[in-house]
Amino acid sequence: QLQAYGGGLVQPGGSLRLSCAVSGRTFVNFRMGWFCQAPGKEREFVSSVSWTRGTTYGSDSVKGRFTISRDNRANKVYLQMNSLKSEDTAVYYCAAGPAAAWPVADTRGYDYWGQGTLVTVSS
Repeated sequence: QLQAYGGGLVQPGGSLRLSCAVSGRTFVNFRMGWFCQAPGKEREFVSSVSWTRGTTYGSDSVKGRFTISRDNRANKVYLQMNSLKSEDTAVYYCAAGPAAAWPVADTRGYDYWGQGTLVTVSS
C-alpha cells in the first residue's frame, strides 16, 4: 500500500527526491511520515505531513535541507532532500498512521510502512 522509491547514490551537497506512492486505500486524517535507518542504528524520524491539512514537521537535523510534501490527487508523498551529507546515508521508509495517535516522531504512531529505499551520500 506504500511504495517508496527514488533513492540512489549522490555526492555530498547534492539532492534527491524520494517519492512514496499510496495505493489500496485512502489516508484521510492520517499523517504521512518519512523515517530513516542507518546500519546499526534505530529507525529515526525525518519528517511528516498531515494528509488532510498539510501540516508538516521535521527533525532538527533536516530542517532547512529537506522538505516534505504531498499530492492528494496523485496519492503521493515526497521528500525533497537538498544539501545532502554523508550522515544522511540510510534506508528511507515512508509510513502512515492515524493523526495524533502518538507523537509525530514515534514509530508506534505509524501502522503502514513501505519497503524502504536506499540513499547513499558519498563522493
